[in-house]
Amino acid sequence: MAVHEVAEEGFGREAETYERVRPSYPADAVAWLVDGLGLEPGRVVLDLAAGTGKFTRLLVPSGATVLAAEPVDGMRRRFLAAVPGVPVIGAVAEALPVARGALDAITVAQAFHWFDADRAFDEFARVLQLGGRVGLIWNARDRSSDWVNEVWSIMDRVEKRAPWRDHEHWRDSALGARSAFGPLHAETFRHEQSISPEGVVDRIASVSHVAVLPPAERERVLGEVRGVLTHHPDTRGRSELRIPYRVDAYWCERA
Repeated sequence: MAVHEVAEEGFGREAETYERVRPSYPADAVAWLVDGLGLEPGRVVLDLAAGTGKFTRLLVPSGATVLAAEPVDGMRRRFLAAVPGVPVIGAVAEALPVARGALDAITVAQAFHWFDADRAFDEFARVLQLGGRVGLIWNARDRSSDWVNEVWSIMDRVEKRAPWRDHEHWRDSALGARSAFGPLHAETFRHEQSISPEGVVDRIASVSHVAVLPPAERERVLGEVRGVLTHHPDTRGRSELRIPYRVDAYWCERA
């Protein structure tokens, strides 16, 4: 199973920027998932599409044995520097080099939309023991702030064919009832990312669909973002900004 070409190229190019400017996850959302998945000493959890380890490192304090899988070479190299002590393999969710029933839990942060949902859940059913659980989490775009909405509106034009477009419809179809799993538990959280104006520009540069643009087009997009930050009354002249996020979290149990 090949990695989506936009993910492989874009995240491979921008792994360092991704680690530096992508938001983490709020403590209440992490605690909800850790509790829902039953993570504790003696349990084994695999964090899939772990990227640079943004979410993986938040699982370590649970005391569970934490493993990671990340198929993009550039991201995996950055993971090794950011999360020492957690083993990471190069693998995709649809074909895991893991024995049947070997895992107590699987987590996926900010990545399930890149997977083939049916094949991934079939693989989850294989590698999880009965009663094992899957946890999914996203930092979703909160457009309640006017300047943030203007920035995401620029991204709307760039990401017309991105896998996460029409998030609500995609979520309902991809995460619907599955015969090997029990009901889906869902919760919503909120948090904000404190970031400099140039950090906002880098945040946009770290988006895979921007990273793969031809250089001139990429600079045009980033120039538009700088224009919003320079001229919008809520950002003009400020050295620190705050980007709001809605955090969507889910878990379900292997039946």
